[in-house]
Amino acid sequence: MQMHSLKQGWAIGLLVCATACGAATRENAVSFTSTATEELVQDQMTVTLQVLKEGAVASDVQSALKAAIDGALKEARQAVEPNGALDVKSGGFSVFPRYSSTGKISGWQGSAQLIVEGTDMPRINQLVGRLSQMNVTGVGYGLSRPLREAKESALTTQAIARFKLRAQQMAKDFGFKSYSLGEVTVSSTDPGFENRPPVLYAMRAKAMDAAESALPSEPGKGTLSVTVSGSVILQP
Repeated sequence: MQMHSLKQGWAIGLLVCATACGAATRENAVSFTSTATEELVQDQMTVTLQVLKEGAVASDVQSALKAAIDGALKEARQAVEPNGALDVKSGGFSVFPRYSSTGKISGWQGSAQLIVEGTDMPRINQLVGRLSQMNVTGVGYGLSRPLREAKESALTTQAIARFKLRAQQMAKDFGFKSYSLGEVTVSSTDPGFENRPPVLYAMRAKAMDAAESALPSEPGKGTLSVTVSGSVILQP
């Protein structure tokens, strides 16, 4: 009985200690958030081009598509620029049967895509105009990784500075001399560009002079935010 009482008293003591310690860590704690934001213009353009081929034999269609995309890639690679200014890559590649009214295979049709993307929009425009053997099927805009990382870094510094400034002001307003950091988290939000969706086209790219624009250049805008959330312990 005595041993049981000792164990029970020890357990109650631990419970009281844990409750008291938890209350102590929350004493003089203040939680709040600080945010830094910036409106950004999409700096990256992506153009999808497509070539279609058809024939009676699937392997012939596949060979024709490969030859067409290889030729386009060879020409496009001459315009490639480093550091994400202009890059090219192959996209989707498919061959599928066509059916007659009786449900039998009457031939084969296929498509192959080439994707041009980068931040040098005038150069992309010129390249697309030279790829006259392909159709433009889509144009989209986005935020390049270098720009996002640079802006996030700057906004993080701003948000942390605002968090510290607010903490100092809160300590002063509550009659304390200083503060210490509690638990703090830093997060960023997607820019959330709300421009129109990627434009779809069914047009023939062609060589154009300087007075003509092969593609519309209408990048959208969005707001990138970095938020610092957490708590500080006010110090006397």
